Amino acid sequence: MDLLAFKSLLFLLCFIGCCAGEDILPEGPLDVVLGKNLTVPTLLKNPTYSFIVWNFNNGGHQIHVITIGSEGLSVNTPYEGRVAIDPTNGFLTLTAVKSEDSGDYSINVISSSGATKTEEIAVRVLEPVSAVVIKSNLPEAVEHNDTVILTCSAKGSFLKFSWLKGAAPLVADGKRVSIKDEELSSTLTFVNVLRTDLVGSIICVATNKLETEKSAPFNLTVHHGPDKATISPAKPPQFLQSGSSFNLTCAAASSPPATFNWYHNQKEMKSSGPVLTLAEIEKQGLGRTAEQFTCTATNAKTKRVVASSGVTFAVVDPILGATLTGPTGTLIAGNSTANLTCKAASGTVKTRTWTKDGKPLTPSSRVVFAIDMSSVMINPLQKEDNGEFTCQLTNPVTQSKASYKMVVNYGPEPATVTGETAVEVNDAVTLTCSAASVPAANFTWKFNGTLTNVKTPQYVIEQARYKNTGTYTCEASNPVTKKTTKSTHTMSVKEEGTLNEGLSDGAIAGIVIAILVALGAAIGLIMYCRQKVPVESPY
Repeated sequence: MDLLAFKSLLFLLCFIGCCAGEDILPEGPLDVVLGKNLTVPTLLKNPTYSFIVWNFNNGGHQIHVITIGSEGLSVNTPYEGRVAIDPTNGFLTLTAVKSEDSGDYSINVISSSGATKTEEIAVRVLEPVSAVVIKSNLPEAVEHNDTVILTCSAKGSFLKFSWLKGAAPLVADGKRVSIKDEELSSTLTFVNVLRTDLVGSIICVATNKLETEKSAPFNLTVHHGPDKATISPAKPPQFLQSGSSFNLTCAAASSPPATFNWYHNQKEMKSSGPVLTLAEIEKQGLGRTAEQFTCTATNAKTKRVVASSGVTFAVVDPILGATLTGPTGTLIAGNSTANLTCKAASGTVKTRTWTKDGKPLTPSSRVVFAIDMSSVMINPLQKEDNGEFTCQLTNPVTQSKASYKMVVNYGPEPATVTGETAVEVNDAVTLTCSAASVPAANFTWKFNGTLTNVKTPQYVIEQARYKNTGTYTCEASNPVTKKTTKSTHTMSVKEEGTLNEGLSDGAIAGIVIAILVALGAAIGLIMYCRQKVPVESPY
């Protein structure tokens, strides 16, 4: 029998032989990637056989693949060069598998007695996982308004899909977020999308039994906001100094960034942007009274506009160039009147406070203030008005001081001379004349009515002589008030030693009287005591 006839007989035996399976193949299916090599293993261990025959069924008809027997191999033409069989265990190997290699592979093991063992296993040729791509139904979305549908498509066989948000699995809630899988695609849907839905990369993962591929990270801009608009500082000072570097800043979370407009007492200003400077406020002539400022934030994509709460303040000019002016002529106590005026070159003055020599200046019958405290009149001037007057100008943002030194001429007041009334010969003598006066008084001295050359407050005699006994007259004069006062002092010059001998007659008399009084008191006490002592009777 030729080989071809023999092979035909073998096939016939396979079809008519025993088909009972005895676990000679593993459980299928077996998966292999397109283009890779496939080995179909068996469960045979050192089998004894006459023939091992492999066949293929693609669902339409059965095709012979390869046979091994004692006479060698028999390979069907379509498989030449890409099929092999292991004679020790019957393993079938196909190289560079094609899509059409998917189907059922059966093995027939024929013994020398003609007994046949048959079993088959399914083989699936899987197309590689590739071209995993995410596409969106929208190029960009608006939070709360839009529904975003992301579609993941891929190439490959027996695909399964999953979604990641960053590194974490993205799980549908069945309500706002849903996932629908199909054979070659998966759809992820966000109803009324939120900004947090697409924060971080969205990744689609396509897998089959043998391979896993990921899409490129997908990002979609979700426009949102603006959220609550806020102004900082939220509580500015009640008063601001004009020209200072103060700003208001408006902020609101928004994508894309919001645009800002400013309002003064609910009326739109000619100013935009997140920062409103005090310079701009003043340029528009605003803020001179306590007024409210607000801002609005607008999102061009979401078409939403939100307004901030208001802040209130007033702009006040600083006080500059404070001056205190007063009389420039000569002032004489009792005759002159003084008008003092306090003012500023610029700025708003709210209060004026007056002091003299650091103490509050209070009104009186002589001291009269203007209603707005901008000036004070003192009439008539007295010597007590000499000193430094200060005016302090204040407003809520600044304070400034100005001073004026008042000189009131007076006196001299009554002169007085101090010194010894009696001295010994050769004693040094100093007589001092004083008289309160502005300006300081000029002094002259007369001795016994005769003018001397002494023109100082002190009249000094280095060594007293008997001829220095007499009357000394001091005259004090004020060159401005033209007034003069004088004081007379009498001094006697005695013999040396006479002022230090014994006691005076008056002192002696006083001592005598004191002794007599003490003696009388002692005698009286003795008599009193005797009267009180009882006398014992002789009977």
